[in-house]
Amino acid sequence: MNPTRSSNNAAMAAVRARTLLIIEDDLPIRRALRNALGDVAERLLEAPTGRSGIDIAATERPDLVILDLGLPDLEGVAVCREIRSWSPVPIVVLSARHSDAEKVQLLNAGADDYVTKPFSTAEFVARVRAVLRRARSPGATDVPTTVEAYGLTIDLLHRRVTRAGAQIRLTPIEWDILRTLVTNAGRTLTHQQIFEAVWGAASGSPQQYLRVHITNLRRKIEVHADRPELVVTEPGVGYRAELPG
Repeated sequence: MNPTRSSNNAAMAAVRARTLLIIEDDLPIRRALRNALGDVAERLLEAPTGRSGIDIAATERPDLVILDLGLPDLEGVAVCREIRSWSPVPIVVLSARHSDAEKVQLLNAGADDYVTKPFSTAEFVARVRAVLRRARSPGATDVPTTVEAYGLTIDLLHRRVTRAGAQIRLTPIEWDILRTLVTNAGRTLTHQQIFEAVWGAASGSPQQYLRVHITNLRRKIEVHADRPELVVTEPGVGYRAELPG
């Protein structure tokens, strides 16, 4: 077994939160989540409605919120927006709905990840741990200045990309897209989120703009542009940087 991969897997398994909040009206699902997340948090709080979830999030300040969309009193997206308006707490959305448009709406509203029902318990726990791990290193001092992946060396400080010592020349837009994705590695960013980060604009046709630049970027940095490993497409939603484990 690869010792680096083993140590990374051990580090992922070691991620543990102080408090998690589950906002879910279905008691059997809450019970299943409580059992699955027993090793992830010291304390699990539960709320059966959106309003009680908002209140608990405000008073208890959990390390992560798991939010179901099918709540009896409020739309899940409204709960997400309300919590995000005053807290940076990571939010993982649970839903039986599979609409790409809904995923985009939730991610744009501030959700950190989106899991559709039915889901694998092991995968769900891994996703929660991944979000917790990302949340623990948000500061500039914790972001590595150099990222190595798939034979590339990405120097975020000096805006330089090399492969085997040879520089790969990117346009300013291509660099800004790559930097935005790599500094949010593992997190799916919507077309709109990338568009705003790169162009500083909240309007326009982000999907159309990005398609051309992503294609050109992949031709330069991917070993096989038609089978990208680093810049991965989330169909109908956006893109994410997938770094090796």
